Amino acid sequence: MNTNSQDQELDLGQLSKKIGDFFQKLIDVFFDFILFIKRNIIIVAALFIIGIVLGYFLDNKTKVYDHEVVVLPNFNSVDYLYAKINLINAKRKENDTLFLKSIGIKEPKKFKLIEIEPIIDVYKFIQEKESNFELIQLMAEEGDLEKILENETTAKNYLYHLIKIKTSKSIKNEDLITPILKYLETSEYFSNVKKEMQLSLNLEIKSNDETLKQINDILNELPKQSSKSTSVYISENNQLNEVINSKEQLINKQTYNRVRLINYQNIIKEVSSTLNIKDTEGTNGKLKIVLPILFVFLFMMIVFFRKFYKKQMNKRNLA
Repeated sequence: MNTNSQDQELDLGQLSKKIGDFFQKLIDVFFDFILFIKRNIIIVAALFIIGIVLGYFLDNKTKVYDHEVVVLPNFNSVDYLYAKINLINAKRKENDTLFLKSIGIKEPKKFKLIEIEPIIDVYKFIQEKESNFELIQLMAEEGDLEKILENETTAKNYLYHLIKIKTSKSIKNEDLITPILKYLETSEYFSNVKKEMQLSLNLEIKSNDETLKQINDILNELPKQSSKSTSVYISENNQLNEVINSKEQLINKQTYNRVRLINYQNIIKEVSSTLNIKDTEGTNGKLKIVLPILFVFLFMMIVFFRKFYKKQMNKRNLA
């Protein structure tokens, strides 16, 4: 028992000593750092000031702005939309200023990025078609639902999509967004589809308006007929709910069709746009803080490396 107690006391004593040595080393390192700053205060201060000035200059010179445009592709033009955006970005990477200017982009060199991604909205996706809900259920049984919903093939079926653009200066809508959207309208095939769909939708709206008028005439006539004969009233009252339901369905359909008519004004309909969001990710706008710290750190590394190098060379010379 005594031996075990002595061993435990010895182990605790050694542990306590190690902890004490560790904290002492931290204190020594911190004190060495203070002495280093004291010995090199002029150089450190100069590097810090240079870093702040240079960082401030670079932050003002290399600004990055984000722009976001939410769009609705009509007439099954999703693949067309993605292909066009990818083409614009490829031309940007190739520095094809001739192409970019030809589609109306005034300052191609300030144009840094364009990409597109779906706005994932499962609820709207399901509401669009009943078959979409069955498709989601089927996909959920086969694997990870979240990955499937973000899969490119699935994602292209969402209603809205987000075009993301980066520039090195603030822009006006007509300088970049309008030319790109105008370029997306330059498909002869989809332009013809748009005309036919608009014509068909206008005819449907006109036909539904005529049907609604007929239903209203019937409903207006009903009280007159019911006052003449009780049997006629009972017969017509039995069909009243069906007529009213048909009217409500038609009104809802007309509302939906008129919204579609607004959307059908364009192949790629602009829903909303947000311009000139200053990008502060990474070191953007933070160089006035990053550079002073970086310069001082590099100076410290150089000094410590020289000290380490001399120490190692002295050891070799003594050997």
